[in-house]
Amino acid sequence: MQTLRFLAATALLSSATLATGSPAFAQPGGPGGWTSDPWRSPALGRSSSLSSRRGSDARVGKVNVATFVTQGDAAKALGHGPVDVSALLNGDPNSIEGPTYEAAIVSELVSAGYDTAHPEGAIGQSAVLRVTTSVVEPAEGKRNPVSGEAMVGVSNRGTSTGLALNFDFSKPRGALLSTRFDLRILDQASGETLWEGRADIVTRDGDDDWTEQDVASRLARELFRRFPQGTSIDAYGP
Repeated sequence: MQTLRFLAATALLSSATLATGSPAFAQPGGPGGWTSDPWRSPALGRSSSLSSRRGSDARVGKVNVATFVTQGDAAKALGHGPVDVSALLNGDPNSIEGPTYEAAIVSELVSAGYDTAHPEGAIGQSAVLRVTTSVVEPAEGKRNPVSGEAMVGVSNRGTSTGLALNFDFSKPRGALLSTRFDLRILDQASGETLWEGRADIVTRDGDDDWTEQDVASRLARELFRRFPQGTSIDAYGP
């Protein structure tokens, strides 16, 4: 009988030791006690968070526009008659992207009242578009998708461990790209600039919402928003 009592006491003592001293089960709890919940702790404990999408950048999709118009009778020629269109991308007139931007400007000129399909040799106006692209912010590098910290505590009641983990399985962000339109409309007979405008936008490389066609159409549309009037600098959100 005494042997059985000794074994029972030993088992009870072992259970108490596990409850207070095992890192896998004992965690610091509230004042005056411990908790066996390994996922919560007022100090550190063991926690886990999952992040698959980070906040968007406020710069993406915002368009800044400024336009200027010649004063006097010359400005009355704007918005009608034949017009020729040409585009330069980063100074290269032969760039394969050039036609995409040029087509976006042609569409807006037609909507404004111009004749872009006039007979060859007709004297009217010229619309010269210069497109400039640049990197605002480089792409993110490869990173560890799991990060966190650990803590070990010792007290007269045993030891404890705490673990905080953060999981971020989102893909590294592509570079932030700037695209700028500088457009001049000139009188072909005199060479005088009748109207001038510029518009720029920042987009994320690889973003399906901002293809080359999307960027070209958006910039052209905002550039001609108040045509043929001149404006101060305006900002239009995404």
